[in-house]
Amino acid sequence: MPEEAAGDRSGVTEAEEFEAIHEGGIFMRVSRSVLILSAGAALVALGLSVAPVRSQDSGEKIYKAKCAGCHGPDGAGNTPAGKATKARDICGEEAKKASDAEWTETVVKGKNKMPAYDKKLSEAEIKGVIAYMRSLCKK
Repeated sequence: MPEEAAGDRSGVTEAEEFEAIHEGGIFMRVSRSVLILSAGAALVALGLSVAPVRSQDSGEKIYKAKCAGCHGPDGAGNTPAGKATKARDICGEEAKKASDAEWTETVVKGKNKMPAYDKKLSEAEIKGVIAYMRSLCKK
C-alpha cells in the first residue's frame, strides 16, 4: 500500500496528489493559462511594433506615387512639376512647424494647385504619408 502524504490530506498519497496535479489538474490549467496569456501578449507586442513600420512603408509608396511628382523624392519641390506649381518644400522651416493636423487638412482638402485626397486615401494612409514626409526631413 502506498505511503500516505504528510499532513492532513484525507488519505491521499503523494503519488495520487502528484498525478492529480500534473495530469489535467491545477498544473495543466495554470500552464495553459500562462501559455495563452504569453502568446496573446507577444502577438499584441508584435502588432504594435510592426504597425508603425507598415504604416510608413505604405506612406512611402503613396508618397512616391502621388506626391513625389511635384514635391520630389526629397520633398524639396525641385521637380519640373514642382517648380511649375510652386510646390511647397515639405522640409522647409514653415512646413516643419506645421502640426500633423495641419498636414492632414492640406492632404485631405488640397491647397493651391495640390489636389484633395479625401476621396482617394484613407485616414490611415494619410497618416502614413505624413509620417513618411516627416522622416524625409530627418535625413
